[in-house]
Amino acid sequence: MGVDEKTRASGEGPRESNGAILPTVNPSAEKAQPAKSSLHPAFYVTIWITLSSSVILFNKWILSTLGFDYPIILTTYHLVFATIMTQLLARYTTLLDGRKSVKMTGRVYLRAIVPIGFFFSLSLICGNLTYLYLSVAFIQMLKATTPVAVLIASWSLGVSTPNYKVFLNVLVIVVGVIIASVGEIKFVWIGVIFQIGGIIFEALRLTMVQRLLSSAEFKMDPLVSLYYFAPVCAAMNFSVALFLEVPRITMDEVYGVGLFTLFLNGLCAFLLNVSVVFLIGKTSVLVLTLCGVLKDVMLVAASMLIWGTQVTGLQFFGYSIALGGMIYYKLGYETLKNYAGEAGRQWADFGNRQPILRRLATITLVLLTLFVLLGGLAPTYAPGMDAAMDAALSEAKSKIIGKQ
Repeated sequence: MGVDEKTRASGEGPRESNGAILPTVNPSAEKAQPAKSSLHPAFYVTIWITLSSSVILFNKWILSTLGFDYPIILTTYHLVFATIMTQLLARYTTLLDGRKSVKMTGRVYLRAIVPIGFFFSLSLICGNLTYLYLSVAFIQMLKATTPVAVLIASWSLGVSTPNYKVFLNVLVIVVGVIIASVGEIKFVWIGVIFQIGGIIFEALRLTMVQRLLSSAEFKMDPLVSLYYFAPVCAAMNFSVALFLEVPRITMDEVYGVGLFTLFLNGLCAFLLNVSVVFLIGKTSVLVLTLCGVLKDVMLVAASMLIWGTQVTGLQFFGYSIALGGMIYYKLGYETLKNYAGEAGRQWADFGNRQPILRRLATITLVLLTLFVLLGGLAPTYAPGMDAAMDAALSEAKSKIIGKQ
């Protein structure tokens, strides 16, 4: 056998092809596919905080500033608006398709949905009545006791078992709220009673919802829940308003608020429920909890800026204790430890990359804290000091004139 005969064709050599060559790569796949547009989770967080704060401030403005002294009618309007909108969304969109997985029957509706709607209605009525007597800042401080009421309700209804450590945790929240209440300047008992009632009814509602949703066949997102609860609550609120507020309201008072203003108010309240669904879907329930704490703090600050609410240093101290206890109760030690460690690493990394900016941020935070504690949160001490100084100056002036 010759050398040429022993030589084998290499794969690197050219090959002849009699037929069509199949492509090794899909030509359409060679082109970069456009990335699907998706919004950052911070967008949903911002929208929820904005809407949640706007609803509270909007209601306070209508009921207190505009003098629309009909909180039950306003709540009924919100629920009627929500009923109409959820029906439209169920018919023309896919946002409420989750209701198809809920095995809702007439028996379940009467035994579960109606009682929950009853307590939901009472909590809304009491919550709106509170705006007639208390400031937004003090209302948010009192709302810090909601986890305490939910825990006691769950123990009472057998949804959860009592726990000594958890009891001590909620006791810290109660102590903080008591300190904040003692420091409140404009303390109105009837407003506090309405707020406590609203918290109790809301706790019973949440506990009953938890017991209802313990079965997989009744899993509902907030929008689907509103679809079922809104009609019941609207009917109950209207029956109460029919005796207490409808006989004395006039159309002039409605026109005084403005039909467009009322429409925006109802739309804002409804969009809040829609934003909750998107926020939980794009992030988690944990993020919603943290955003709720941030929103409460921002509402206290907004109340001070918009209505000039006076918050004393003692009140700020008590509210800080209550907030700390509430965060610990909702997140737990391990979660807080992980978050603290991650925050420390991020802060150290920021200091390594931008040491000057980190020093400026630290100095600004310290100065802002001192200003809030010594100035913005203690306006009640200034008038007394000014009066004392004026009296001392007047006395010294009279003595000087007397000697002359």
